[in-house]
Amino acid sequence: MLSSISKDVYSLLDSKIQLIERDGEAMYLVGPVRMPVHLDGRTVTFQWYSWLTCSEAAVNYEKLLEQLAQADLANLQQSSVLVYGDFAEAEDAVTRMHSICHTGDIFGSKRCDCGFQLKQSMRMIADRGAGALFYLANHEGRGIVLFSKAMAYLLQENGFDTIDANHALGFADDARSYEEAVLVLKSLRSKPVTLLTNNPNKIEALTRAGITLTERQSIWGGVSKFNEAYLQTKRTRSGHLEQL
Repeated sequence: MLSSISKDVYSLLDSKIQLIERDGEAMYLVGPVRMPVHLDGRTVTFQWYSWLTCSEAAVNYEKLLEQLAQADLANLQQSSVLVYGDFAEAEDAVTRMHSICHTGDIFGSKRCDCGFQLKQSMRMIADRGAGALFYLANHEGRGIVLFSKAMAYLLQENGFDTIDANHALGFADDARSYEEAVLVLKSLRSKPVTLLTNNPNKIEALTRAGITLTERQSIWGGVSKFNEAYLQTKRTRSGHLEQL
């Protein structure tokens, strides 16, 4: 854990977390989070909640937040890969390491660009004739998982940016690992790949693991008034790259 949870952060989240007791277990419900969604050509704002089941209740919510920042929750999820065409042998194969985004990929949230990147990656892979979309389920919220992501969103609604919200909850700004995905990639293809990404960390992770990249293609889009600050933080604080 980077730091203890501050009193200000706890006070912002205290009224947003609800304990639901269930058969000797503790369910924690966090929310609501405002969720603007593109639905049938119009923006509809939903209220989003997430819940987490624990074997026993924490002494208080402040203790729960501290425990979450130290827990290995992400490894309870599973990842997958969607392969298109002759991925093993094609001279040009497009690859996307896509971090799961429950809100963007499933709900169509406009708070991020993840849903756009998911669909656009699939289009680009299909258009090129061969490729693979790795859907990394233990990457939710850059590795802090869905329940903690909901709390980070609540902090963002109170002036925190993406990185500061993660730090305030005791997490690194990006805790994702690509080790397993790289092993799967190597098992499916030995030739170089074209990587769809804006994130320099993904480029470094793959090249450090011995994956040869023929090129990198940016995948910007899905911009709205709801995610302009989020995208700006990606550029200015996380070093995300524009088109080559």
